[in-house]
Amino acid sequence: MLPDADDLPGLLLDLAIPHEDINGLVAGRRRVTGDPGVLRLLEECVEELFRGPEGSGHPPDLGELFDAAPTELTGVFPVYVFVAAVPHTLARHRERGIPPEVSRRTLADLGRQMAVHRRRHGTTGVQSRSWLVRHFRGELYQLGRLQFERARLGQRSAPVLAAAGLDAVPGTPCLNLHIPDFHGPLTPSACDRSLTWAREFFAVHFPEERPVAALCHSWLLDSQLKRYLPADSNIVRFQDRFRTVRVDTEPADTEPVQFVFGDPDLPAAELPARTSVERAVGDHLRAGGHWYIGRGWFPLPAGQWG
Repeated sequence: MLPDADDLPGLLLDLAIPHEDINGLVAGRRRVTGDPGVLRLLEECVEELFRGPEGSGHPPDLGELFDAAPTELTGVFPVYVFVAAVPHTLARHRERGIPPEVSRRTLADLGRQMAVHRRRHGTTGVQSRSWLVRHFRGELYQLGRLQFERARLGQRSAPVLAAAGLDAVPGTPCLNLHIPDFHGPLTPSACDRSLTWAREFFAVHFPEERPVAALCHSWLLDSQLKRYLPADSNIVRFQDRFRTVRVDTEPADTEPVQFVFGDPDLPAAELPARTSVERAVGDHLRAGGHWYIGRGWFPLPAGQWG
């Protein structure tokens, strides 16, 4: 299920895995393929990864299987699982006519999550390993600056959209919109291009789903940011695209600290203030405030989906 030692480095590079991690992963391949028990666990993980219906917004959780790997593979075993899943993922993409360049950039999120892990911990590993299940199942796609996940409206979001006049019930197709790290500024023009691309992409490759709305759950949608950032900032202009689904009341202070500074455990007193966003996050926390996950949506007019 894994490429041989000669072919593995090329595939790892295609997945944007950091260069400093390549040799160790190639050397560790023998630990996986040389142990029948570990190899069976790898196969079980790949089978579980593709189990169940697609596009529900609730992919399978491989956490317990990942944790069953031997101690010496802790942190890196998910990499081998995702590498072994690549042929199955690409087969799904080909069935849908997904362009190879979209496949490559989507699956490169594995390398991004490894870069995040190394920035935070200084070692080889995968940050947000369960998050990547979506990519390799063929449920999430990188289309320019933004990522779009095939999903379904839930019990709380559907009534909000229906009240706004959409034909929406729980289970109606939608797109979950995600904002990847290490991808430059969140400019309005880049977002516009991504949204145009998404409308064309899903109409062509998933015509039966016809999503009614795009939804986004992110600290970037916390309306408190407007107290600190100018109205023409990229973040505020991104917020202005959305209507509110609901307002969270549970603080999520570690979210902006994690994404802005790279470590969710940094104390507020030590947060640097080199940019307007860093100052906003730090000043708000130092003043005793909290940050919250914003939950927003905007409609995807039916006429734009073919």
